[in-house]
Amino acid sequence: MKEDVLFWLGATIVLFIAEAVTVNLVTVWFALGALAAFIAAVAGAKLWLQIVLFLVVTVVTLIFTRPIAKKHINGKHEATNADMVIGKTAVVTEDIDNLAAKGAVTCMGKVWTARSLNNEKISAGEEVTAVKIQGVKLIVSPKTADE
Repeated sequence: MKEDVLFWLGATIVLFIAEAVTVNLVTVWFALGALAAFIAAVAGAKLWLQIVLFLVVTVVTLIFTRPIAKKHINGKHEATNADMVIGKTAVVTEDIDNLAAKGAVTCMGKVWTARSLNNEKISAGEEVTAVKIQGVKLIVSPKTADE
């Protein structure tokens, strides 16, 4: 086999393996360009044409597929307004006990499963402050006297 055929075959294999290992859409376009250059080399194309094919296929696939791929891969994030409750006052509707994995609060008209920030038990009817959200649970802390 000619050196250019071996080079493009090796480049194609290495780039596809790198893409399979990273799964981050980093080398797939270069791998497709190398595959096109490999096919051209097998067909007996001149080296300059192989290089041009590599560059053109890489750039074209990058331009046309990357935005679509990024949208489908990273597009699963849905913006919510849940973080609006952070810092707001909530009322405990079910005693909060982290060890027993129970507790609920009402904050801004919504009922949340709740856990206390520092593992303290908080009784129903008390007012608390929403500190953060972990998964679907609202993490709260008791209101201090000056709040």
